[in-house]
Amino acid sequence: MGFVAQLEQIDLRPVPVTASPTRRLSQLLLGLALYGTSMALMTRAGLGLNPWDVLHEGVVNRTGLTFGTVTALAAGVVLLLWIPLKQRPGIGTVANVVVIAITVDLARLVLPDQHALGWQVTFLLSGIVLNGLATAVYVGARLGPGPRDGLMTGLAARTGRSVRLVRTLIELTVLGVGFLLGGTVGLGTVLYALAIGPLAQLFLPYVVWRTRS
Repeated sequence: MGFVAQLEQIDLRPVPVTASPTRRLSQLLLGLALYGTSMALMTRAGLGLNPWDVLHEGVVNRTGLTFGTVTALAAGVVLLLWIPLKQRPGIGTVANVVVIAITVDLARLVLPDQHALGWQVTFLLSGIVLNGLATAVYVGARLGPGPRDGLMTGLAARTGRSVRLVRTLIELTVLGVGFLLGGTVGLGTVLYALAIGPLAQLFLPYVVWRTRS
């Protein structure tokens, strides 16, 4: 999600759940469910994944665990890294782990692997666009960052380095480890990196929850 630095004009700071709870919780759950579905689409396309999913797939290949289980376990490890960074999880953080893990496995049950190039490209492009929309929807609920986003902001705050640099280093690290474990790196990896920022930037103004002035 390299969109963070592009959204300086939009207030994304977490707001207590007591403000518009029904609308924001519904938006959060919808966004996370769409995010899990988008991950399933990209994994079934077989044309390359985003860096974290390259890592997840690599672990799946080595362990035989389901994709959703590995996603949840990786999120749990990342949350442990929050402790020395003094980051505090919110409702959005916990929901991020649970909902995405469940949704990606359910979606993968009904979406078969694609081998015809036309369907592979369709799944890939649909997954990337849906991922951009889902990111905007769940982030726009303003109920707390996901585990990986919190790691990024926590490291940036503790080291004094830019969010852009910290995010890049994290993404390169997990991409490298995932590739060594056998995760799929390809056209989809490049397209995701180039498209996710502009897509989230496009959708976020329409879905972000704003406090009343």
